[in-house]
Formats: sequence, structure tokens, C-alpha cells
Amino acid sequence: MPKVPDKRLHTMVSSSAKEVFIQGITHQGRIFRPSDWAERLAGVMSSFRPGGAQPGSHLSYSPWCVPTVINGVKSVIVSSELRACEPMAWDFVMNFARDNDLQTAQACAVPEQLRA
Repeated sequence: MPKVPDKRLHTMVSSSAKEVFIQGITHQGRIFRPSDWAERLAGVMSSFRPGGAQPGSHLSYSPWCVPTVINGVKSVIVSSELRACEPMAWDFVMNFARDNDLQTAQACAVPEQLRA
């Protein structure tokens, strides 16, 4: 029987991460379908934004959950601000990545003393 990977390891996110990139490719290297998954996920998250949902906010993506393409791979960039302001929404997005075995990457802020 093939070994099943522990999916919890794939979506553990450091508290210092400023953004998490959910990539539309599984850990087995398969492209995730449907092809518009990133737009759908970001659309569901559109009301989670600074200042909360406003009239018409469902017509644009939240700045905390943005679909994009990185190196030809559909992805969603999720800001740590979502975790700070809406922990249940953050859990929803991270569980989506875990449940679908999607690859994730983290981006951390560069300490100010190292910036130049």
C-alpha cells in the first residue's frame, strides 16, 4: 500500500509569514482543477477585507486573498492580515489547500536592518 503523506505538514504556516502562496499544483505534481479554482476561492473570500464587507465589495477581490499566476501556475496569495482579522476565514483557506493537497509557499518580511 502506498504511503499517504501527512497533509498537515504541507500547510503549517510560520507566524512570521506575511503571505502564503497556494499553488494550483498538488504535491504529486498534478495541475489542480477546475482551471478557475483560484478565482473561485478568491471570490468566496471577497467580503473579508480591511473595514469589513461594504456594499459592492463582492464585486472585487479582497486585498487579503488575491488570485494570480506565478511561473505559469494558477495561485492565490493570502495575506497574514486575514489570519489576524478573520481567523476562521484564514482556517477555511488553509484547510482548502490542505484538503486538496495543494503546494504552499511562505513569504516573510525582511528585517528592517537588512534592507538597503
